[in-house]
Amino acid sequence: MLFTEDAAVPNSKSKVINFMAMRKGAYAFSALLLLISIASLATRGLEFGLDFTGGVLVEVEFGEQPDLDVIRSSLEANGLVGGQVQNFGGIKDVLVRMPPNETVESADISNKILGVFETLSFGDVDMRRVEYVGPQVGEELRDQGGLAVLYALFGIVIYVWFRFERKFSFGSVLALTHDVLITLGFFSLTGIDFDLNVLAAILAVIGYSLNDTIVVFDRIREAFISVREDDPANTINQAITDTLGRTIMTSLTTLIVLIVLVTLGGETVFSFAAALICGVLVGTYSSIFVASSFVLTMGVKREDLVPEEKAIEAEEYMP
Repeated sequence: MLFTEDAAVPNSKSKVINFMAMRKGAYAFSALLLLISIASLATRGLEFGLDFTGGVLVEVEFGEQPDLDVIRSSLEANGLVGGQVQNFGGIKDVLVRMPPNETVESADISNKILGVFETLSFGDVDMRRVEYVGPQVGEELRDQGGLAVLYALFGIVIYVWFRFERKFSFGSVLALTHDVLITLGFFSLTGIDFDLNVLAAILAVIGYSLNDTIVVFDRIREAFISVREDDPANTINQAITDTLGRTIMTSLTTLIVLIVLVTLGGETVFSFAAALICGVLVGTYSSIFVASSFVLTMGVKREDLVPEEKAIEAEEYMP
């Protein structure tokens, strides 16, 4: 059943959403998303941005709508091979990414690109942005970013282990790993550039998801202490239902801001906001259907959270 009677109050008619009855379906859905994400990461990989690959990025605005094929052929004819040419923002804006060249300085590459553009018949050329990143710097940033995510997950394991109980620790780490993999899979499937902004968003997603999970876990622990009925599924359902309003309001207000950033913030913050939108949606889902469900699957009991003497004392003062 989707709804059950409130287990905390005898003869109560208030309804509790039976989340745990849906956990098998949630497991199947999560497994499907994870399989798609892992398969995409293994076959397509991530479209690393200039921060991680190194090279030269040039953004210009033409006076007229340019032909991207003409631009590509002109660059190749001038020895600028292996670059990516695409529209960026408006139809007159063009973004060129060139890989690092050991024989040509980055500044010379950008000047050469601009010189090629000025020979084309697409009107005046307005230079908007030029960025340089060395290949060694990009590789270091990629490695350090990956380590940052691993360190964050390890620190969370230690924090939850001491604050709650190991079953909760496993549940929280499983949910965080679930959120990170699905967010990475989203970027792999969509082909959106994965740069330092996205990596920062991934770390923010870890913090957001953990905060949501901790709120639910705190309520679960309180419910186990205060409820006489020794039915873990009902107790967890009660705890999640109690925090559902707070979870929905927090997620909605966050999503409103992020949607505004995606639609009006421009290309500079697009990937950052897109990563957070995916992370907030997946994190909200996982705190209910992954972390809490896994805790129940591991067989959490009242004795795991309340020492015997505290349980006896709590029952003595129970009305």
